[in-house]
Amino acid sequence: MSTNSQAVPLAPVPPSLFVKIAMRPLTRVLNPLMRKLAGRRHVRLGAQVRHIGRTSGRAYVTTAGARVHGDVVVIPLTFGNQSDWAKNVRAAGGCSLKVSGQEYTAVAPEFVDRHDAGPLLKSAFGPVERAGFRLLGIRQYLRLRVVPSGQAG
Repeated sequence: MSTNSQAVPLAPVPPSLFVKIAMRPLTRVLNPLMRKLAGRRHVRLGAQVRHIGRTSGRAYVTTAGARVHGDVVVIPLTFGNQSDWAKNVRAAGGCSLKVSGQEYTAVAPEFVDRHDAGPLLKSAFGPVERAGFRLLGIRQYLRLRVVPSGQAG
């Protein structure tokens, strides 16, 4: 795990105008439901991202649309790279996840743009999902490397 990525300032990528206007208010309604479903087997829509607060040291669980493909996890950043959970994962150098009922440890977080994430997105998400990302104006993704249990750090 490289500490270099933590020292380099991150150029802010905010959410799209559509997400700010339409999606942010919906999260108040959808988040409680998604918290109950995220990470469960056969629930591809949401995963649990478990991370530690940068300043508080507190453990958090956030729902996100993560997918595992081989030894890589990719997470669309609907609300941009300035969300607290994304900053926490970057600062900690990784997180744990529950995706489709499976537990994972992920390290080496990298924020990648749509172009760089293209081949991975194509292999991990279906065409309708990718069209949804474009519709939502998602411009950046979080890519992490999956490590076998006991080998993180």
